[in-house]
Amino acid sequence: MNVKTKLSNCMRPLLLGALLITTGAQAQVQPLNRVVAIVDNDVVMQSQLDTRLREVQQTIAQRGAALPPEHVLSQQVLERLIIENIQLQIGERSGIRITDEELNQAMETIAQRNGMNLDQFRSALAADGLSYMDARDQIKREMIISRVRQRRVAERIQVTDQEIQNFLASDLGKMQLSAEFRLANILIPVPEGASPSAIQAAERQAQEVYQQLQQGADFAQLAIAQSASETALEGGEMGWRKAGQLPPPFDRMISALGVGQVTEPLRTPGGFIMLKLLDKRGGDSQVRDEVNVRHILIKPSEIRSEADAQRLAERLYQRIKAGEDFAELAKNFSEDPGSALNGGVLSWIDPNALVPEFRAVMEQTPAGELSKPFKSPFGWHVLEVLGRRATDTSEQFREQQAANLLRNRKYEEELQAWLRQIRDEAYVETKL
Repeated sequence: MNVKTKLSNCMRPLLLGALLITTGAQAQVQPLNRVVAIVDNDVVMQSQLDTRLREVQQTIAQRGAALPPEHVLSQQVLERLIIENIQLQIGERSGIRITDEELNQAMETIAQRNGMNLDQFRSALAADGLSYMDARDQIKREMIISRVRQRRVAERIQVTDQEIQNFLASDLGKMQLSAEFRLANILIPVPEGASPSAIQAAERQAQEVYQQLQQGADFAQLAIAQSASETALEGGEMGWRKAGQLPPPFDRMISALGVGQVTEPLRTPGGFIMLKLLDKRGGDSQVRDEVNVRHILIKPSEIRSEADAQRLAERLYQRIKAGEDFAELAKNFSEDPGSALNGGVLSWIDPNALVPEFRAVMEQTPAGELSKPFKSPFGWHVLEVLGRRATDTSEQFREQQAANLLRNRKYEEELQAWLRQIRDEAYVETKL
């Protein structure tokens, strides 16, 4: 296996596979390059289209999906390149710059992932006829696009007081701001069209399981042994649910349960179900412990692997420790649309509203100190605790929660709307 083939899988998440997927035969043939699209003050070249098209075809093939006709796929890929080109020009006009230090760090992380130092990596690229500067330029393009989206889209998001009040008054708002319950279940199945005797047998089995639970039997073990639920092998664990997400009468019953209690078996279309309340958070408690915290979020993506995200978070941590301003770094790097423009500040927030990984690190970090980089389901974080307090639940707190929910909901919608807008406003002439 040559170096080119070996490295392509490692670099694809960051470089979008644009530089390292050329086969040996393709590397020897150099087709005549030409302009395939004029985009405002720039162009898209045939070589760019061919490279990206090969990457997309390879990705689709790896997923086992059928490839559309090449002319259809080419149009789709060209449109993507046009959108990217427009964003790069916006970044240029906006003065967005990627420093040499940032680019060097990105190239170093790629080299490390391939088990090389930077000089070895450069030599490996050259040996396969691939330009180190082309790789560096592609990374720079993707970093600029990421920052352009963050700034332009976040600035477009507006949540009005009326929207907040409407959301709080809606059934959806009441459900999302209500208590959450961590649940597990055991399902004793009843086959479709079961005879009365089969139904009675299932009910007897469910009652026997319930009695064992009441006598102290381990719920998870019984779930693994007897439940027909799809979560049986996880001990019946269902994760967090709100009462409004449960079918009647569980929606009413669960609110009356204490942590550790189990509902009696109830007949459902699929059989007899018992729910256990493992934990509870949120709801109508009058006093909350709140934390004033700010953070920087770095997300893995098509252009940034998990390891790259971790290394960037660690680099930002070191820069803050060295005296750089947290707020400025958050504005420039954080990918949390709800807090980046505010310097990463989440303000006073209920720890129970946060994912467990974030909450655990926050609780262990003293006020006025910085956490080391850590991972949550959203990506890699660095956080700083600014203060702690106990406060009564207030309308202002509920409004803050509603505003955050609405802002995050709007982000993806605004991103797509903004992309359509910049595409419509740009001068584009295709030459395929």
